[in-house]
Amino acid sequence: MFGPDSVTWRLHADPAMLIGGMRALLVQALHPLAMAGVEQHSDYRADPWGRLQRTVEYVMTTTYGTEEEARRAGLVVQAIHKRVRGTDPVTGKTYSAEEPDLLVWVHAVEVHSFLTAYRRYGSRPCSDVDADRYVAEQVDTASLVGVDPALVPASVSALREYFQSVDDELRPSPYSRDAAKVVLNPPLPLPIRFLKPVAWIPGAAAAGLMPRRLRAMHGIPWVPPADAAVRVAATALTRAMGVLPDPPHLRAAKVRLAQAA
Repeated sequence: MFGPDSVTWRLHADPAMLIGGMRALLVQALHPLAMAGVEQHSDYRADPWGRLQRTVEYVMTTTYGTEEEARRAGLVVQAIHKRVRGTDPVTGKTYSAEEPDLLVWVHAVEVHSFLTAYRRYGSRPCSDVDADRYVAEQVDTASLVGVDPALVPASVSALREYFQSVDDELRPSPYSRDAAKVVLNPPLPLPIRFLKPVAWIPGAAAAGLMPRRLRAMHGIPWVPPADAAVRVAATALTRAMGVLPDPPHLRAAKVRLAQAA
């Protein structure tokens, strides 16, 4: 789907994506219909790390896999979406994960969150031109799950206009606040429990990247000194993670490129 010259390759290999992913979950949870689907058809409470791993696997496959692998991954997601439907107890509305409006919401928040996190914590600068290129590249990713590309914001300004158009639909709920608690204080499996002293950092950094009004919907307290402290901690963490080897999917993609040269 993408190549080594794409902005997508650069952004998705950066440790800042962890913060972006958590921000996406916090913001997505404030759409009642999207959150109802997660609450009623997901095991995120019992297995948050498994859900995270599946999401990471999908993003890495669609970014660095072959086009065939990316399309297969999209078809798997479409099959899952066929089963995700029900009634939201907060609004009383019915929902389906196949609805274009919900698919665009999830996509737009994810893309915006990845970009926002990279521009704050990424290892390299991201110009306005690169930001627009990234958003445009990601339209192809949305098409993998059956979204009409014409419905997908294709620039930063289009993203901004889209969020303004759906702002009135966002609201907190008991479900959204429960989800926020899991994101901000994830239970650590025994093998990585030694990371507990720093486990708070990605979630706090994600909350710091949210608009103040949305953060207040989750009941997340925030004061300016906290923002400064979180920035320092998150910058140190992402820089430390940056010395780790490339993700396996990226390494495999580089091998394929070398073999094809």
